Amino acid sequence: MSEKKKPRVVVGMSGGVDSSVSAWLLKQQGYDVVGVFMKNWDESDDSGVCTATEDFEDVKRVAEKIGIPYYSINFEKEYWERVFEYFLSEYKKGRTPNPDIMCNSQIKFKSFLEFAMNLDADYIAMGHYAKTTRDENGVVHMVRPKDGNKDQTYFLSQLSQEQIQKVIFPLQDLTKPQVREIAKSAGLITAGKKDSTGICFIGERNFKKFLSEFLPAKAGNMVTPDGNIVGQHAGLMYYTIGQRQGLGLGSTKESTAPWFVVGKDLNKNELIVEQGYDSDLLYATSLKASQMSFFTIKPDHDFDIKCSAKFRYRQPDVGVTVHYKSADNTCIVEFDEPARAVTPGQALVLYDGEECLGGGNIDAAYQGQTQLQLI
Repeated sequence: MSEKKKPRVVVGMSGGVDSSVSAWLLKQQGYDVVGVFMKNWDESDDSGVCTATEDFEDVKRVAEKIGIPYYSINFEKEYWERVFEYFLSEYKKGRTPNPDIMCNSQIKFKSFLEFAMNLDADYIAMGHYAKTTRDENGVVHMVRPKDGNKDQTYFLSQLSQEQIQKVIFPLQDLTKPQVREIAKSAGLITAGKKDSTGICFIGERNFKKFLSEFLPAKAGNMVTPDGNIVGQHAGLMYYTIGQRQGLGLGSTKESTAPWFVVGKDLNKNELIVEQGYDSDLLYATSLKASQMSFFTIKPDHDFDIKCSAKFRYRQPDVGVTVHYKSADNTCIVEFDEPARAVTPGQALVLYDGEECLGGGNIDAAYQGQTQLQLI
């Protein structure tokens, strides 16, 4: 690349090994690299340590090692309004949201992208494990990366074509062990740093304690599908469809099988539970999703497609038929085989082989014509 006109890439640096190596690789490839740390949440962890301060120190040390300028940008207001308020509103409705998907579409690839363009960036880059390809017409396709175990296309499924036109994923052809080895060889202090886990703003803190600080919990009855009271729940917002742990219910005379959450009655404030992994109430034959977003399909017409889908991050793909309605940007998805624990509020993500087509939010699951789970 010419020294006179290097393409500028603004890298979102979190203080972790993935974004550190992304910045290092781009620098090695000859780009004009700028590192930017996003501060999205003002909170300490359970031990009182401000993790953002520690992470920015790691960004600073990595950037100095690589030899690139670095900045910090505060998106707390945007994050609260676009992500956290959505998170709370979904829990109030008895649903189980995925705020990391909203964070990507509204903060990392929107607010951050706008900020980067004001720095005269040609592209932004992130440490996500995802891959993009560009066809002969200049259209960008989202594809699964080399490291299938770290595949993050699920969390990027609600980005737009306009957003991914400006994105580089430097880790797309690398595995996680290779990334750590590169960091070690380059002398980056994040080489052995533990990956962050959990919901972005909760991290490893106690989920119930955190949520109770923002939403009042209302205890109620745990009931079987036929209405028998078998226990007490701490608040419907603390439970998700298919959950087994934390119910505090033992075996019965009829069965020693564990209990699972199979539904919620919001009007009665009842958590519906049943014994057995294979409860009929956990298996849906179709779902309805809204707020659909596609990478390459123009949503200006109705269409039907046969593809595969995920309803949870770690689950295998399942075969589906999608019936899309452009009038309200919704779709009905029919499953080739009944699917377990399809949860309102979670993401529907569609795939055609290795390509991620896009996704939306699950509103309801059905068994035949009967709506499941939320009453």
